[in-house]
Amino acid sequence: MTMTTAEADTILADNFAPWVLALGLSVSSLGPDRAVLRLPWSGALAREGGGLSGQALMAAADTATVIAVASARGAYGPMTTVQQSTSFQRAVTDSDVLVEAVLTKLGRRMAFADITMTAERTGELAARASTVYALLG
Repeated sequence: MTMTTAEADTILADNFAPWVLALGLSVSSLGPDRAVLRLPWSGALAREGGGLSGQALMAAADTATVIAVASARGAYGPMTTVQQSTSFQRAVTDSDVLVEAVLTKLGRRMAFADITMTAERTGELAARASTVYALLG
């Protein structure tokens, strides 16, 4: 059974470093193979020119994968990033970003996900990522 968004928000609060928590991520929705997180717009995360920094988007994609894996498994367990690849398509300015991680394979020891990052205000795709995780427990 898929966990609730409140349970997933608790996983965020209890298991991530303070600098990740400072991004302000929240869980918008969950499914048996996915999680959608909201990365709120913040001028503190913007680069010169006003675009959201790539580092913030990459951290959000990585975090969304953890929540998607936890949702699929029904609980949080120890895991670590093995690989992440991100392609940036357009700058995000003055908009929250919806970060959707979809598991493409969940095995006993490895998980694979595709992530899309979409500017909420315009609906335009800002970036794509793929991640591979080792499941440690």
